[in-house]
Amino acid sequence: MVSAMAPLGVLLPQSILATNTFNVLMTFVAINTLLYVVLSILKALPRFRVRLSGRRYRRSETRSIYPDGPL
Repeated sequence: MVSAMAPLGVLLPQSILATNTFNVLMTFVAINTLLYVVLSILKALPRFRVRLSGRRYRRSETRSIYPDGPL
């Protein structure tokens, strides 16, 4: 039985990892990953609504099927 042992964690040679093109690609992937993490956290959080005015708008008359109900 022949088992070929490949070094773990080494997928590309050092000459490729040291190029400027690979560094640009690594930076793009890192920024893209952080962006998706932030967007997924924001999507999971409840919405924060800001009221621009200090009052709440209420109807002048009820639109309920019960005309004498609260506004």
